[in-house]
Amino acid sequence: GKQLAKFCRKFSVPLRQALRKKGYLLGAENIHKPLLHVFFTDFDSAYVGVSYPQSRAPFANGICRLKFPSAAPSRSTLKLEEAIKTMLSPEQYATIFTDHARAVDLGACPGGWTYQLVSRDMHVEAVDNGDIDDALMATGQVMHQVADGFTYKPLGGHVDLLVCDMIEQPDRVARLMATWLVKNYASHAIFNLKLPMKKRYQCVADALAEIDQALAQTKQSFSIQCRHLYHNRDEVTVVAVRQE
Repeated sequence: GKQLAKFCRKFSVPLRQALRKKGYLLGAENIHKPLLHVFFTDFDSAYVGVSYPQSRAPFANGICRLKFPSAAPSRSTLKLEEAIKTMLSPEQYATIFTDHARAVDLGACPGGWTYQLVSRDMHVEAVDNGDIDDALMATGQVMHQVADGFTYKPLGGHVDLLVCDMIEQPDRVARLMATWLVKNYASHAIFNLKLPMKKRYQCVADALAEIDQALAQTKQSFSIQCRHLYHNRDEVTVVAVRQE
């Protein structure tokens, strides 16, 4: 794989030159035109195809590469940032991140996910027995709650968004997230399911089925997505947005 990647990088230079000479390689202003893809399976074989702007990822090779914010207390912040940027439509983003919106971050320590919420002007109940980053606490937007994430309930009984990146069994997390949504402790949720070493697909399928079954009890509908993001490792990210 590494040898082929090196070959592809070198091959792209004469390919670009040839395409430009023939008038096929266009400028950035033509971003809405079809895009050429050349996929090498070995050193002398390749698939050639095109993709259309309405059906391709906006990132190079489909990978959302993010720069780690120097002020963030942990690299886990990139997981939530990628989820927000790639799994929410503009309409869903506007619905969730409103003025004076409130959120709960279960398993918040040291505050990587809380950082993303605070940077979007949310007020956050950061729930964890560990410490939260001092700079985040200094913003005045974070209330540190030393409590068990599985028994905690939001102050005032409701928040706009629930986020969770706890290292727990995926079925436990799935049931907890479903409970928060069914009981309307939170309108929307973004959370990770940590996967076991074996039967990962079945694990995800079972967790999502349990969430669907629980949400069927409510009179409201939800848009649910599940993806393995670039910044994830042995986990998938689930986004549940309550439909108006």
